[in-house]
Amino acid sequence: MAIDRRNFLETTLAAGIAGLLAPGAVQAEAAAGLKMAPFRFDVTPPVGHPLCGGWITPVKGVDDPLEAIGYVLVGAGEPMVVCAVDWTGLLNEAHGQWRETIAQAAGTSPDRVAVQCVHQHDAPFVCLEGEKVVSAQAGLPHLVQLDFFQQCLKKASQAVGAAMQNLQPVTHIATGHAKVEKVASNRRIVNEAGELVDWRGSSSKVPRHWELPEGLIDPWMKTVAFYHGEKKLVSCHYYATHPMSHYAKGQVSSDFVGLARKRRQAEEQDCTHIYFTGCSGNVAAGKYNDGTPEARARLTERIYAAMVKSESALSPQPIQQVQWATEEVQIPPAESLQEEALLAIVADGSAANANRNRAAMKIGWLRRCEKKMPIVLSALHVNDATLLHLPAESFIEYQLQAQQLAPARFVVTAAYGDGGPWYIPTAEAYPQGGYEVSVAFSAPEVDSILTQGSQKLLDQPTSA
Repeated sequence: MAIDRRNFLETTLAAGIAGLLAPGAVQAEAAAGLKMAPFRFDVTPPVGHPLCGGWITPVKGVDDPLEAIGYVLVGAGEPMVVCAVDWTGLLNEAHGQWRETIAQAAGTSPDRVAVQCVHQHDAPFVCLEGEKVVSAQAGLPHLVQLDFFQQCLKKASQAVGAAMQNLQPVTHIATGHAKVEKVASNRRIVNEAGELVDWRGSSSKVPRHWELPEGLIDPWMKTVAFYHGEKKLVSCHYYATHPMSHYAKGQVSSDFVGLARKRRQAEEQDCTHIYFTGCSGNVAAGKYNDGTPEARARLTERIYAAMVKSESALSPQPIQQVQWATEEVQIPPAESLQEEALLAIVADGSAANANRNRAAMKIGWLRRCEKKMPIVLSALHVNDATLLHLPAESFIEYQLQAQQLAPARFVVTAAYGDGGPWYIPTAEAYPQGGYEVSVAFSAPEVDSILTQGSQKLLDQPTSA
């Protein structure tokens, strides 16, 4: 990457809270006739459905339901759609089918649709090509039940179609931010020599993991809200952490970020609240989470409090400029991925189901790369706010970098779009190794490719 990461905490965080917004070029005509409609539909899997790609306990019951929540925005070119899904991930063709289905219902093109997963783990993790591979193996857990997947696509079409019949004027936008206390921490513990010396996941019962510093994170909950006059229509919340407190017992849950969102939604039923997970490939709650139900309650309260505080000083401003930007990128697969060897792992009945199903997902990525199917990055620019949509489990550095690349704008980042590449480490992280690097499906060149793609998107408002 082209930035000095040693200065991240001083430069990016300062940029993230400073007046944030130098005036940009206005295009009043772009906002004339602008309309919006939210939508939501249930995506809770049935009993017996695989969770997290089939390598944890399948659905036994539902602690709280999963939802897909989004909004349609029309009046500035073809309709634009942004959607957050309470699933672990949508990979390759599965992600493409969601975008195509929503686009057809909204009367737009798939490149003007962003579908971002929240990444809870007691939830579906869908790779259709990988499902074909595992289906050929007797006794291997499926990745997804295809009939359920098709049912969700039908619900998406119906919900978006209904939203298109209930559009209402959107005239103002407001942005806010608040510091999240004691939730996120970096998973990778790196010493001054740049060596990976320890690792903590989404939860830990090891005291030293609680005592270590938070490390590199983005501590801010950011909110972008849309209004019709004084009426708040949609409030979008962005924060970067793996959203798991405890999982793998077969109890479906939107976990602490979803529970916080639902609490906020119950308070403001006339406004649609949406939560997006930022670049969290190397960020989780391990410093503050021991994996107990009590910890889930504490994390929920902290996320909820930050949402409320982030909205407390919202000051709606007339919408003067709207622009949707996209950038297609081709990400090369890791050299270590060889289909013949991966097929052997899938067929190895003595191997762990997680390793076999992960190998099937790697095959899905390889076959997608062979087809030259691009990953579509996108951004919605409204006035001086940029809503950036990135793929998969991107490291936090990509989010902080985006803020540096556009320091005069209020940049919010939703990751976990097209999940095909799995983890997206930085170039510096690859030689360090560790879990995230071991399950990254892409070559180190992904760093420069994603950086350049983000730069082009963030340059769009000033070059328009």
